[in-house]
Amino acid sequence: MLTRTFAINTHLPRFWHGAACAAALAFSALLGTAAHAATAVTTVPGMPPVLNPANLYSESGADAFSPAVKGALQRVYVPNIRSDDVYVIDPATFKVLYKFKVGRSPQHIVPSWDLKTLWVTNNAEGRNDGSLTPIDPMTGKPGEAVAVDDPYNMYFTPDGKEAIVVAEAFARLDFRDAHTMALKSRLEVPGCKGINHADFSIDGRYAIFTCEFGGRLAKIDMVNRKVLGYLQLDKRTGMPQDVRVSPDGKVFYVADMMADGVFLIDGDSFTKIGFIHTGPGTHGLYPSRDGTRLYVTNRGSHRIHGARRGKGSVSVIDYATRKVVANWPIPGGGSPDMGNVNADGSVLWLSGRFDDVVYAIDTHTGKVRTIKVGMEPHGLTVWPQPGRYSLGHTGIMR
Repeated sequence: MLTRTFAINTHLPRFWHGAACAAALAFSALLGTAAHAATAVTTVPGMPPVLNPANLYSESGADAFSPAVKGALQRVYVPNIRSDDVYVIDPATFKVLYKFKVGRSPQHIVPSWDLKTLWVTNNAEGRNDGSLTPIDPMTGKPGEAVAVDDPYNMYFTPDGKEAIVVAEAFARLDFRDAHTMALKSRLEVPGCKGINHADFSIDGRYAIFTCEFGGRLAKIDMVNRKVLGYLQLDKRTGMPQDVRVSPDGKVFYVADMMADGVFLIDGDSFTKIGFIHTGPGTHGLYPSRDGTRLYVTNRGSHRIHGARRGKGSVSVIDYATRKVVANWPIPGGGSPDMGNVNADGSVLWLSGRFDDVVYAIDTHTGKVRTIKVGMEPHGLTVWPQPGRYSLGHTGIMR
């Protein structure tokens, strides 16, 4: 658990002094403790506690690093699907340092639950010769790949004991040892064609996965390892992509590439409660470091393999109002896809999937820097990131 220190304001009015000041501060602390106790979250066994029920991202705020990432190199790791390699960028200079080969069709760079390994998911486009390539974040170098079936994406159980390999082509979740990747069990999800992205409830009891080619969602009981049900978003045109839960854990935001926006889902009742229009080809979702806003990538195309220089943009949603408060187009057109926010929250790093580039976007101004990389970059990650543990993908940090 991270240890934090908080500064007390010493510039108080003159009558706030001595015992009066101490009493006021004690009373304030008591109220805060009572408020947190009243809304305490009972998590699944082994899951770290939710320290702030109003903001489950509180422990992944700006520069709130775990001791586990001490010494990790500051890098951006970019998997390129068609060139079967990973480009490594120095975020300080915005330059590519080097690249290395991995397995066939690398899709995402996934931080492990314990923050000590970055896994490249090489899904071989649905073949049986997929693999996971480990990267040591202390050296930035790859290790020996582990053979697994179709690892399009990967998550971790909230207790950190098992990895959840999303075998998209087989509509299946493979639960593996979080360190050795030895297979432990499998869960068939037959009603979820194109299963790929997910996020977890605030207590870790269930997860919601998107079914890209079925226009629906699947709710998974993480305790009993079973499918709880499916929710259809749009029977004709839906193509759900990324998922992120709101800071208070009540609403799941689901990007839909065909609907050009974000569906709002009540996780507990598993019902649609709203929709926010953002832009063409809505795809990736990334919370700001302070947990007040959600960055939404609009890929600029409804096609899986879109054209270069499309109408790509990034929309910014305010969590409190559930409204778009900013929209940043990619100058000259582009295809912002997947990535994450850097440690202090000042830069949003995204792959430009159809344009073979990476975008570094200033989160204050929306200004875009472009870096050339390999062929069809996808789920890049920025490392190190703040947080106590990772639930997977490109860094779902808690």
